[in-house]
Amino acid sequence: MDVRLLNISALHQAYVSGDLSVEAVVSAYLDVITRKDEKLGAFLEVFGSAAIKRAEELDQRLRNGEKPNGLFGVPVALKDNLCLAGTKTTAASKILANYVAPYTATAVEKLLASGAVVLGKTNMDEFAMGSSTENSSFQKTKNPWDTQRVPGGSSGGSAAAVASLETLVALGSDTGGSIRQPASFCGVVGFKPTYGRVSRHGLIALASSLDQIGPFARNVEDAFRVYATIAGPDPYDPTTVTAPIFDAETLQKGFKNLKVGILKDAQIEGMDESVAKNIKEAIRLMKNSGVEVVELSIPRARLSLAVYYLIVTSEVSSNLARYDGIRYGLTEKFKASENFLDFTTRVRAKGFGAETQRRILLGTFTLSKGYADRYYRQALQLKSVITQDFAKAFKNVDVIFGPTAPTVAFKLGEKFEDPLTMYLSDIFTDPANIANLPAVSLPIGFAHQLPVGGQFMGPSFREDLVFQAAAAFEKISGITDLIAPAA
Repeated sequence: MDVRLLNISALHQAYVSGDLSVEAVVSAYLDVITRKDEKLGAFLEVFGSAAIKRAEELDQRLRNGEKPNGLFGVPVALKDNLCLAGTKTTAASKILANYVAPYTATAVEKLLASGAVVLGKTNMDEFAMGSSTENSSFQKTKNPWDTQRVPGGSSGGSAAAVASLETLVALGSDTGGSIRQPASFCGVVGFKPTYGRVSRHGLIALASSLDQIGPFARNVEDAFRVYATIAGPDPYDPTTVTAPIFDAETLQKGFKNLKVGILKDAQIEGMDESVAKNIKEAIRLMKNSGVEVVELSIPRARLSLAVYYLIVTSEVSSNLARYDGIRYGLTEKFKASENFLDFTTRVRAKGFGAETQRRILLGTFTLSKGYADRYYRQALQLKSVITQDFAKAFKNVDVIFGPTAPTVAFKLGEKFEDPLTMYLSDIFTDPANIANLPAVSLPIGFAHQLPVGGQFMGPSFREDLVFQAAAAFEKISGITDLIAPAA
C-alpha cells in the first residue's frame, strides 16, 4: 500500500485500525523528498528529524487511546513566508536568508494543535512576487507534470510538493492568485478564503490588504479539512472575523439549489484555445447534470489586473521599507565612507531580486506626491466599484465559474524576461482578491498533456457555496487525486 495515495479520512482509519503508524507515514513522505526533490526543488528546507520526533509523539498518543481527528498525523508543508518558531523564514529572499522566526504564525499553530506534522518549508517567488517561482533567490522549482515547465507562483513550491506526493497537504498565500494559479498548473486543488477568514499573523506581508492564507490538497475534501482547521478569529489579527465555519456535510449536497454564473467577458487575447475548450466542456458537463447555468457580464472585472498591480506595488513599497540590512536577515558591515542612506541602498540592492526591486520602485512612484491621487487612490475607488459589481452579480447566481489561468504551465524562462506577459497569468484570479471573494481552483481536464484548472468564486464569506460547487464538480467529472509523472 502506497500511504501517499490515502486521503485524510483514509489515513485516520488506518491509524485507528493500527494498519499504519504516523511514523511510517511521515517516513514515507520524507523518503520521497530525499529521492526526488533535488530534481523538483519544491522544498527550501526539510525538517526530517523534527518530523520523525513529532510522529513518534503522535504514535504514543494513539497508543494511549486518543482517536485521530482534525489533521492528526497529516504531513503538511509550509510556504516559506509563514513563520515557524526556531526555523528560518526567508520568503525566498537573500535579505532574509538568515532570519530565524521567534514565533509561529497563527495558521501554523492551528495546524500543530490539530496534530499535523510539518515536513518543511517550500520554495516561492521572492516575497510572493511572481507567477512562476522563478523569482526565488535560492532555486527554481519545476512542475511535476513536466520538469521543463514552471509550477506557477508564487506558491509554486507548495503546489509542486502536493502534486508530486512529497506531502499530503500544504499551505500557501494568495494575494492575486498565488494559490489558485499554481494549483491549476500542477493539477491540484487550491483554495483562497475570503479576506478575514484566516489570520495573517505570522505571514510575511506582500500586500496587507489582500494577502490571505489557504490550503493545497489533491482533492476538495482534504482542502476543506485544512481550511476548517486554520480559519477563525485571532486577537493578533484585527481583520479576522467571527463568522461560523460551515459543516463538512455541505460537500455532499452536489449542485442542489446552486445556480452557476459564467462570465461572458472571460476571454482574453492570448488565451490558450485548449484551455477555453476545457472550460466549455466543464460547462457542458454541468448543464448535462441538470445545473442551471446563467451568463453574466461584469466588464469592469477585467480591470482587476491593473487595480491589483497599483495596490500591490504601493503596499510593497511600504511593507518592504523595513528591510534595511540592520534588523533582519542579510547583514553587511558599514564602510567608512558610507552614511546610513548609502548603506541601506547598497544592502537593499544586494538583498532584493529584480522583480522585488521593480515593484518597490513602481510603488514608490504611485505613492509619491502628485501621483498618489492619480494612481493609488483611484485604484482603491475602482476596487470598491468592482466589489459592488460582483455583489450585484451574486444576487442572480450562487457561484461564478471560469478559467483559473489563460494557459497551461509554460516553459521555464519563457516569460521570465517579460514581466507584463507574466502578470497576465493572474488575469482570472485577481478579481477574487480585488472583490474579496472566496475562490477555489480544481482540475477540470488536460491540454497538451498538462492539467487545466477551473475556478469557482462565491460571495464574500460564503465559502460553503464555493466548496459545495467544487465538490459537486469533482464528483461528476471524476477528476481528482491526480498523480503527476514526477511522483
